[in-house]
Amino acid sequence: MRAVLHKDRVKVRVVRSDRKGRNEGRVVEITERSKQPIIGRLLQESGVWLVAPEDKRYGHDVLIPKGATSVAKTGQVVVVELVEPPALFGQPVGRIKEVLGEVDDPGMEIEIAVRKYSVPHEFSEACIALARTLPDKVRPQDQTDRIDLTDVPLVTIDGEDARDFDDAVYCEPASRGRGKGAQKGWRLLVAIADVSHYVETGAAIDIDAYDRATSVYFPRRVIPMLPEKLSNGLCSLNPEVERLCMVCDMFVTAEGEVDAYQFYPAAMWSHARFTYTEVAAILGNTRGQEATRRKERIGDLLNLHSVYQSLLKSRQKRGAVDFETTETQIVCDQNGRIEKIVPRTRNVAHRIIEESMLAANVCSADFIAKSKHSGLFRVHEGPTPEKKEILRNYLRVVGVGLSISDDPSPAEFQAIAEATRDRPDAQQIHSMLLRSMQQAIYTPINGGHFGLAYGAYTHFTSPIRRYPDLLVHRVIKAILAKTKYQLPVLPVPGEAHAKLARRLDRGTAAKQGPLKSALKRNNAEGMAWLAAGLHCSANERRADEASRDVEAWLKCKYMKEHLGEEFGGVVTTATSFGVFVTLDSMYVEGLIHITELGGEYFRFDEIRQELRGERTGIRYAIGTRVRIQVSRVDLDGRKIDFRLMPDNDALVARGTMEKVSGRDRSGRAAKPERIEVSYTTPPVSILREPSKRVENKSTRKSSLPEKTTSPNMKIQKKRR
Repeated sequence: MRAVLHKDRVKVRVVRSDRKGRNEGRVVEITERSKQPIIGRLLQESGVWLVAPEDKRYGHDVLIPKGATSVAKTGQVVVVELVEPPALFGQPVGRIKEVLGEVDDPGMEIEIAVRKYSVPHEFSEACIALARTLPDKVRPQDQTDRIDLTDVPLVTIDGEDARDFDDAVYCEPASRGRGKGAQKGWRLLVAIADVSHYVETGAAIDIDAYDRATSVYFPRRVIPMLPEKLSNGLCSLNPEVERLCMVCDMFVTAEGEVDAYQFYPAAMWSHARFTYTEVAAILGNTRGQEATRRKERIGDLLNLHSVYQSLLKSRQKRGAVDFETTETQIVCDQNGRIEKIVPRTRNVAHRIIEESMLAANVCSADFIAKSKHSGLFRVHEGPTPEKKEILRNYLRVVGVGLSISDDPSPAEFQAIAEATRDRPDAQQIHSMLLRSMQQAIYTPINGGHFGLAYGAYTHFTSPIRRYPDLLVHRVIKAILAKTKYQLPVLPVPGEAHAKLARRLDRGTAAKQGPLKSALKRNNAEGMAWLAAGLHCSANERRADEASRDVEAWLKCKYMKEHLGEEFGGVVTTATSFGVFVTLDSMYVEGLIHITELGGEYFRFDEIRQELRGERTGIRYAIGTRVRIQVSRVDLDGRKIDFRLMPDNDALVARGTMEKVSGRDRSGRAAKPERIEVSYTTPPVSILREPSKRVENKSTRKSSLPEKTTSPNMKIQKKRR
């Protein structure tokens, strides 16, 4: 291992198994060296310059020759390009490629993260030059063959800190048919920024957008997928300016079913920019201060709330999974220092927009599937057999009367969530339900969306910040024009295509039936769509990892100011090496290592997801409340360590006989006693014997027809 670095590709021979049955191997060949630069701090030791990598997965310091230090100074954060890889008896050698600055500079954690995870953060010169040629506003020639919706009071509803607005909504009562047989419901319009009008396939902007695949969000900074002229200007549905959009025009029944829909390009005018907080306040009190300022829009907001309630009925009928999880928001000052960490609450306005977007996404997936056109679906598969078994065992041991079948439906998960919502260990159970599911991916093979209980689902509503949405827009436009959208065989030759080629060489991909048939139909086209889905999925994960890395760094920096302080918290994860605790007031997670839990042997129970002491029977499971002290913060490793406070013994045996070396106060040998221990799980009776020796063996280690208008619909459409 001395001759390899993190992310090198190697060939390994399995040589033996360890005592736990895990394979151990030997590196026999280094097939490919990683080209990713290394970020670290420049140090000088005994006259030798070296860089200590910020990412501890690199097991070597990098030697820097005297003439290769550039203008960097000792202690600064630098980017290193390897000149010589490590050898069995020699360290890697590199040269300084870029100086980022001092470690305490504001925003340094973001600069490190974008390079650490290879997030593209600079647009190409060709992309910038092309963006400059774009107009500043909608031109008359851009409005050809578009529906004029400028008189329809579409509005945007986003967060307070949002800068790009890619969706607008409008709703009004509507009916289909005439007379007594008329079906009453709602007409819901979801207008999405028409990015595809300005970003042509294969153009410089498109190449950069594909390379990024998604916008990356950090506290106080966003790395956009598109140049700012598009993301915050020409494509953003800013208030009181004309913009181009793609519209999903739906008829929603009183039961929440989308009975008909159609797509069309349009020109719109946003009549207002609302925040979630503002809309929630108006709906909560239509005579309040917020409502008074926006009285002309109150009726439209009430209509949106009504269609949301109908869509919610449909969601409940489908049995879509809806877990209540706590998301946090880091509030920073101007210098980038954390002021506080607060929970991000979801109100009724969030849910209105969420259900509206879900409806539009389902319509786009249905439209593409029925046309038999290739495209990217958002697929979320059900739990694997292994995860199903773990979940069944867990639900049984914690006393939940419900379980899941061999072929579970989303409704089964939702039923368990509803049945346990009022339990003290609800957060623990919902966390386990969530962990049992797989991650959603982008793929041209439609496998449905398990969590949302949809047979087909895709992403249509955020083309400013997600490349798959841009592809969906292009496909829909091609279907409307009765043509076929041709995805370039290699939009950007890159890692995704190499990964797919390796999978096909190994035969793993070909074993999947739908995938195999897709490749048979058109190998070049199938490969292009599969690679695009793989690329977008991987970059979505990369963006999430980079964001989490920055948040972890900021939280570590924040907790450094609270070393030695005591806090209350709850166990959120149990592992074989300790338990992770999330603090009540700060929403920061840290580790209580198993060596800090007390002087006895602890066993990890995978089924119960808990650590149990063999002598005392004390258990630390997800949901257990503890009192901790902040003992250590490792900024480079993004780790926070907690120490269990002595008063946690009350959790084990509050009010039991005091013992000294196995004897009571009178000096007589103490008799075995039976005590009741209260936890978030059902009480367990434990027989505890006085122990003469304390031992710690732990190691740290219908489609609508052409038009959806009816005599009862007020929207007037004019063709320009």
